[in-house]
Amino acid sequence: MVIVTTATEAEALSLANQLVAEYLAACVQILPIQSIYRWQGAIHGDPEWQLLIKTRFALFDQVRDRLLALHSYEVPEIIALPLIAGSSAYLNWVKEQTQEPSGG
Repeated sequence: MVIVTTATEAEALSLANQLVAEYLAACVQILPIQSIYRWQGAIHGDPEWQLLIKTRFALFDQVRDRLLALHSYEVPEIIALPLIAGSSAYLNWVKEQTQEPSGG
């Protein structure tokens, strides 16, 4: 699972639709959140939108590169968390809904 945040719901929806349309994600869940963080020496507190991107681990580089190309933040959060277990039916669905990684 890849996690990304955006400043607006519109950007979150755009990124999610793009990733699913390009078979880089099987599903993207979008949640409103509140973030407290340090940026350029100051502490900020802002509402954000968090994307939970369901994809193959082998597609991380492609997902990251696509997000970097489309994202409005100078330094977007793009992190991957391993799924250590899940229903085989769901995990198979994720695999079926995403492409084979480029070059593989």
